[in-house]
Amino acid sequence: MPKIKIKRGSTNVDMTAMCDVAFLLLTFFMLATKFKPDEPVTVVTPNSISEIILPDADIMMITVDPKGRLFFSLDKKPVRRAVIEDINEHKGLNLTDAEMDAFEIGASVGVPFNQLKSYLAADPAQQKEFDKTTPGIPTDTVVTSDQNELALWIRTARNNNPRVRIAIKADADASYPDIKKVIKTLEGWKIFKFNLITGLKSVPPGTAAYEQQMGKK
Repeated sequence: MPKIKIKRGSTNVDMTAMCDVAFLLLTFFMLATKFKPDEPVTVVTPNSISEIILPDADIMMITVDPKGRLFFSLDKKPVRRAVIEDINEHKGLNLTDAEMDAFEIGASVGVPFNQLKSYLAADPAQQKEFDKTTPGIPTDTVVTSDQNELALWIRTARNNNPRVRIAIKADADASYPDIKKVIKTLEGWKIFKFNLITGLKSVPPGTAAYEQQMGKK
């Protein structure tokens, strides 16, 4: 009995439609994406052998530049909006909606409360010039001090996001007393767990950490 031959179909797949969709999506994301604003200061962190990865969400960043100036930032826009609204009401800053919008979409801030309104009202170019001369956020070792404005930023941020993780990003040339003020402020609010951001370097041979690392391999 003769065998029935099955006609073979073409194995070629027309990818034209898929390429069109891919380029349309690429174009959409290129046009719709809003890039993160540049940070006001450049910080070169010290190196360490720690391999702990910083979480990528719910982050409160406290930056200490080489001059000891403090900058504060949060990663989530809804939290940033809630924080600036609370700060505005508590300190009576009389910020406009446009100025609070500028804080919500901006980068780190490092100005005292009495300069915050004029800073947020400035355009990006003016803010960059402002960042060069700003004294940074005032702080102190006493959390209840009126001079410790960082303490209010921290408390307000935690009230609006209890899950927030605190990270300190200090320049390698920053003095210890400046960093100590930040740590003392955290301790004043009973915060004893936070992250110190460092660069990664290789583990020195012959150390206990090196032996532990080789044992894992």
